[in-house]
Amino acid sequence: MFLRLKTMLIKEFIQVFRDPRMRIILFLPPMMQLIVFGYAANTDIRNISLAVYDQDRSPDSREMIERFSASGYFRVTHVARNPAQIRRLIDGGKISAALQINHGFSREMRQQSGTTIQVIVDGTDSNTASVVMSYAQSIVGEYSRSILEKRLNRLPDLPPSLKQPFYKKGGIEIQSRAFFNPNLESRNFYVPGIIALLIMLVTLILTCMAIVREREIGTMEQIMVSPIRPVELILGKTIPFALIGYMDVALVTFVGVFLFDVPIRGSIALLLLATTLYLLSSLGIGLFISTISRTQQQAMMTMFFFFVPAILLSGFIFPIANMPAWAQYLTYANPLRYFLIIIWGIFLRGNGLDVLWPQLLSLAILGTIVFTFSSLRFRKRLE
Repeated sequence: MFLRLKTMLIKEFIQVFRDPRMRIILFLPPMMQLIVFGYAANTDIRNISLAVYDQDRSPDSREMIERFSASGYFRVTHVARNPAQIRRLIDGGKISAALQINHGFSREMRQQSGTTIQVIVDGTDSNTASVVMSYAQSIVGEYSRSILEKRLNRLPDLPPSLKQPFYKKGGIEIQSRAFFNPNLESRNFYVPGIIALLIMLVTLILTCMAIVREREIGTMEQIMVSPIRPVELILGKTIPFALIGYMDVALVTFVGVFLFDVPIRGSIALLLLATTLYLLSSLGIGLFISTISRTQQQAMMTMFFFFVPAILLSGFIFPIANMPAWAQYLTYANPLRYFLIIIWGIFLRGNGLDVLWPQLLSLAILGTIVFTFSSLRFRKRLE
């Protein structure tokens, strides 16, 4: 028994390590992923893009804004002129939160009746929105306590029992609103994201495995000597998988909308257009993997070495703004990044072509380049 087991283990090790490409795949990509994800995988919410709409324009309102900026959590990126501009900035994904300070903030704050400010949060990602709200409440609460303490210190030398009523009065009340996902339900964020992940996973597996399987079992040679042309073979191998991708989109969308009550506020036609552009990239990547793999095992391992980094560098798990600058540049070559923005915009925000055209254009360019390069490489291998 032990001799047979020893012989089997030796045989498996020889089979795995006899291919130079497999040796590279086994060791180099894990090290690269460890280096990249060690920096990029950061769950702390920082550098939150904040728009400020200050109608009071007083020293007190400026101090409030400065406290947000100096907290280390918020970064003032836009100064809004009206509430409509705040809505446009959130619709375009340019900010994650907005701070609105109304007229009379300074005067009302110094009265015992207190005052109110408004923090508007993009509720697309409910977890991030909850954290942003807690940060804002903490900053406002600290500022309110400092104002009340100053008021308390200016009172005459009274007993604490007489000072306490003055301490309880006044202060600042914060009113929070979450756009697009008022109840901050996490499934509204995750279900659309799963659609994007599922399309990429299915099309990658089908494309890279189906073509490699032909080569592995020896039928690729029969196809090469047949009258079929390389371009016809490429289309014949990719179109069925594209149709499967559309079917997955329809199925998961149906389940998400009718079973989980996830809203879909945008255009279905725009979703299909974005899916088409997204499939160009995923099918092209699967085709490229098939050209560099000789066995199904190599194809599967290579696919997962691409798929896992694509998820982690897409913004689905870790906010892209929290990553180092060099890691953020890597995300621009990730089609999943663009499709997630599109699918969240269509489902939750009701965005149209006027807002999502930059992501659609990026997907079109990236998909065309990847699919064309992979097709040319695959055709060269056939010829």
